[in-house]
Amino acid sequence: MSDVIVVGGGVVGAACAYYAARAGLDVTVVDRGPVAGGTTGSGEGNVLVSDKEPGPELDLAVLSNRLWRSLAGPSGSSPDGSTGGGGFEFEAKGGLVVAETDEVRRVLAELAAKQGVEHTLVAAESLRDYEPHLAGDLAGGVYYPQDAQVQPMLAAARLLRHGADSFGHGTLRLRLGAEVTGFTRSGERVTGVRTSHGDIRGDAVINAAGTWGGEVAALAGVHLPILPRRGFILVTEPLAEPLIRHKVYTAAYVTNVASDSAGLETSAVVEGTPAGTVLIGASRERVGFDRTTSVPVLARLAEQAVALFPALRDVRAIRSYCGFRPYCPDHLPVIGADPRLPGLYHACGHEGAGIGLAPATGHLLAQVLTGAEPDLDLSPFRPDRFAEESL
Repeated sequence: MSDVIVVGGGVVGAACAYYAARAGLDVTVVDRGPVAGGTTGSGEGNVLVSDKEPGPELDLAVLSNRLWRSLAGPSGSSPDGSTGGGGFEFEAKGGLVVAETDEVRRVLAELAAKQGVEHTLVAAESLRDYEPHLAGDLAGGVYYPQDAQVQPMLAAARLLRHGADSFGHGTLRLRLGAEVTGFTRSGERVTGVRTSHGDIRGDAVINAAGTWGGEVAALAGVHLPILPRRGFILVTEPLAEPLIRHKVYTAAYVTNVASDSAGLETSAVVEGTPAGTVLIGASRERVGFDRTTSVPVLARLAEQAVALFPALRDVRAIRSYCGFRPYCPDHLPVIGADPRLPGLYHACGHEGAGIGLAPATGHLLAQVLTGAEPDLDLSPFRPDRFAEESL
């Protein structure tokens, strides 16, 4: 019997398992597929503060950013002695948000001032000091040095490995290929999960099922209005020399993140990777779990990327992939104990920010599980905040 069962082996579930194990709890992670086989494996690895409006999500992002840097270790060495950004390609590259017009530049500057995080206003004539290959017709931007990137699949795997290896033998166990089909109870309290390979008992269950968090909640008889929001990413051929230094995106990305629209929205997001490839996003649309490749969407992403970096016109795209962000109607994740069902906790609904917000989510839940005072007020993320008709 475990102290905690974590449903979901993506980066949020891995972070929950890691911090629970570090707090001295025995943990079992259950997933119907492999580690990072869902949304995590389809992400870019964003660790951003720049795209958050002032408020609880930005507070969560700032805490999480600090935790990611701690996990990566000084000079890129992780707490377990490995090197290379903690073993998950942590890159403290910074983010550059660019404006196409003077009016948008003014709005970006106002947002940065309200956010209260470290930033530098960049005049139009100085943009190429940050990114030499940027288009020359931009009006300026804002540079955020805290923005970073990780390799998301490596991050999930390393958190699980480090949690299993560092906090006592058998403290963290994996049960992969086991689909959760229901919950076990004693009276009104959750006592574990039923899976396709038998029951697993635990004192607490964390729903970290990402885009499928609403479905897992429904198995427990509680309501979470989490819906899939599809996004595509284009990947270029590896470049011989780095073309892009930072994560670079247009102001429209911030607007699209906060949008409630179910229709297609795209905005240019461009960044390099240690492998030499360039990742190009981002699109958002609510079309259920439809994985059909949309050539028009990919063409739009390519066009927007070339508008930012004209040199990309001569670079080949070698593949694309899509994933599903776990969308909540109020754009805040669901974190904390579910007052409707004792023993059930949630860590899902992070939309496109799950990778960046994972460490803070796991850290705060570990504090709740061990009776400590959380470092942040979790009431904005409470699981019972949605009306039943939100779906």
